[in-house]
Amino acid sequence: MTRQEKDNLISDLAERLSKSEVVYLTDIAGLNAEDSSKLRRLCFQREVQLKVVKNTLLRMAMERVEDKEYGDLATVLKGNTGLMISETGNAPAKLIQEFRKKSKKPILKGAYIQEGVYLGDESLEMLANLKSKDELIGEIITLLQSPAKNVISGLQSGGGKLAGIVKTLQERES
Repeated sequence: MTRQEKDNLISDLAERLSKSEVVYLTDIAGLNAEDSSKLRRLCFQREVQLKVVKNTLLRMAMERVEDKEYGDLATVLKGNTGLMISETGNAPAKLIQEFRKKSKKPILKGAYIQEGVYLGDESLEMLANLKSKDELIGEIITLLQSPAKNVISGLQSGGGKLAGIVKTLQERES
């Protein structure tokens, strides 16, 4: 690979990283061709970009991204590295968990999620349990709707009672 090709790859990686708020680094060494193909298909279905990268090129790309601080994430760049990029913070973690039901790989090396850096495979469970933006919005809407539904229900059921009381009071007066 020529120096120009390497520089183009680094620039491409840096551009992807700068546009991404969710980046997972995984160890995919030891996956055979069939499992690797299955992993790529699953990533495509879940809208997770998967790219196998050279560690030195990824390290250089991370250094070029000025608006993000990757902390100690560069320290996990050893061996084969799969770069997973997604719009949803927990999607790659859930994908890894699902895939590992049938295989021992991929193993989470580290993740960068909206300014947070997570290192090691022990973070996988916690990352999979993170709520996505859409899930949080749904929960907030449900919480906001609940009191309003209770008030409306009370008014509707109380309306019949109130009308009955008014009618009874009217009949007593006459």
